Amino acid sequence: LSPETLVLGDQMGMLSPDGRCKTFDESANGYVKGEGVGVVMLKRLSHALRDGDSIHALIRGSMENHGGKANFLTAPNPEAQRRLLVDAYERAGVDPARVSYIETHGTGTELGDPIEVEALRDAFAELAKRRGQELSGEPHCGLGTVKSNIGHLEPAAGIARSEEHTSELQSHSDLVCR
Repeated sequence: LSPETLVLGDQMGMLSPDGRCKTFDESANGYVKGEGVGVVMLKRLSHALRDGDSIHALIRGSMENHGGKANFLTAPNPEAQRRLLVDAYERAGVDPARVSYIETHGTGTELGDPIEVEALRDAFAELAKRRGQELSGEPHCGLGTVKSNIGHLEPAAGIARSEEHTSELQSHSDLVCR
């Protein structure tokens, strides 16, 4: 941990001056830093079943990308995000019409959040077209982010989201997609 990253983030206008992350809100004005750590035990499904382990969640696929050149650190590349989403859903064999919730990056920045939503919308439209489906005009998928509750944990942000959703799945069995 270093104070330089906090000072630089503040100087660049990335941090919320009121200390609140307001993702997808018209009053979004930056993100809030947080600290955290998490640990997850990963095991092949076949091995967990064989060993009689409790299975709390199943990872159908994962991907990563880099947005490439951008105008600003908090300005993600919507085309890179769209491509990543399309590739991830296709590789995992997940029908986007069955997705009811997406945990977004959602930093609460005025510029970044709308770009992320645009990339999701474009990716779902492309995936629907490839499957011969039509997107209804009605939203069918909730968006959220753990950052609004605990801040941006930066290196631990992904694990925080994973642990949050595993806990939700355990508490609300009606959320499980089969």
